[in-house]
Amino acid sequence: MGAGKTTIAREVGERLALPASDTDASLERQAGRSIRELFDGDGEVAFRAREREVVTTLLAAEGVVALGGGAVTTPETRAELERSALTVWIDTDGETCWERVSGSDRPLARDRDSFLRLYEERLPLYRELADAVATDADDVVLAAAGIHVETGSLDRLGELVPGEEAVALVSDAHVGGIYGAQAQLALGARVATTHSIPIGEEAKRLAVAERLWEELTLDRSGTLVALGGGCTTDVAGFAAASYLRGVDWVAVPTTLVGQVDAAIGGKTGIDLPGGKNLVGAFHWPARTVIDPALLQTLPERERRAGMGEVVKTGLLAGEPLWELPDPELVRRCAAFKAAVCIRDPYEQGERAILNLGHTFAHALEAGSDYAVSHGDAVALGLLAALRLSGLDTAVVDELLSPKPVRADRERAWAALRRDKKGKQGSPRLVLLDAPGRPRHGVEIPEADVRAALDSLIAG
Repeated sequence: MGAGKTTIAREVGERLALPASDTDASLERQAGRSIRELFDGDGEVAFRAREREVVTTLLAAEGVVALGGGAVTTPETRAELERSALTVWIDTDGETCWERVSGSDRPLARDRDSFLRLYEERLPLYRELADAVATDADDVVLAAAGIHVETGSLDRLGELVPGEEAVALVSDAHVGGIYGAQAQLALGARVATTHSIPIGEEAKRLAVAERLWEELTLDRSGTLVALGGGCTTDVAGFAAASYLRGVDWVAVPTTLVGQVDAAIGGKTGIDLPGGKNLVGAFHWPARTVIDPALLQTLPERERRAGMGEVVKTGLLAGEPLWELPDPELVRRCAAFKAAVCIRDPYEQGERAILNLGHTFAHALEAGSDYAVSHGDAVALGLLAALRLSGLDTAVVDELLSPKPVRADRERAWAALRRDKKGKQGSPRLVLLDAPGRPRHGVEIPEADVRAALDSLIAG
């Protein structure tokens, strides 16, 4: 009681485009009486029986359900939750809950001492049932997406990687040298094989995916764990999606790009000479384990690359997320993208907004034969998107300091026209009416798109 479940459930429902319901409100509507009247008139045993029926009905429908604080005291309800729900405990301290409910008409909130005793009695049930623990709607969205954000979570990898079967650990030589031993120690005896792949964009080649297919010894119950940046999670996720027609995988992003963007949402892929990510699959990780502490070893160039994705996310959300300290910055950005991807898991609609600036960025990367880093390309792409949107570019200029890069103009233009979001060779862009108000699938004259691209290329 008083944890904020109803408010959070309503917000989560809106963010995930799911109906939100409340067991207490549903009980009152069904009976035509208040919770206190039901409780006082019929007694707690009869009340819990009514409540169990309502919970069963609500859980049968896809949606977000705010449970009454005592619903889990009924064994049948606990069994139903374990069978058919992702159960999230909103962890709020007892004193705060009491402050919120004191003076209300809740039947079990009539005096502070008995309320706090009840709180302590129920805590073991909450801990036992919870698939995840949350304090706000962002945490619930992350739980729904299978994303665990926690400083120090690399050391808990053994318990956070679902299942008990064999694991294949994939990383590049650089990341493997820094964190490989720590990850293997955390995973323990589950590690069956380890695999080293090239650093950066060179990893996203067909030959690398083919080598992984040949080296993997997992059966269908095994799990591939991808430890590294966005390029590692892209190619390892694609290998997992296609090996044995699909095995589970877990993303453990070690870069800011990976933690706020690349490892979230189930997109996997490799590059072709004509453009980025032209071959791939939607294959959502069984879990994404994000440890913000891993950013402490990130080179400044890689951090700047990640800040491009942070600025993109902040522009889409309409919030200055780039001003937050790293752990909260990562959590908020990851939750924003996760919600968009849950609403549109196969990019049939609004998920395309996450491409803000990337149509230009991918073109610059291809036009430079990937000599231009992803971070520099995204910064320039955001600059072009804001210019075409008629919006102030100050945040990109000040935070990312983009400068024109060297690239083959014709190759870049050909790659842009081949972009996955285009139609019949005609580019479709993501633009902003204002921060927080994106539009996708925007078609503007090709001459304007070409001029915007050319302005990003030096010489």
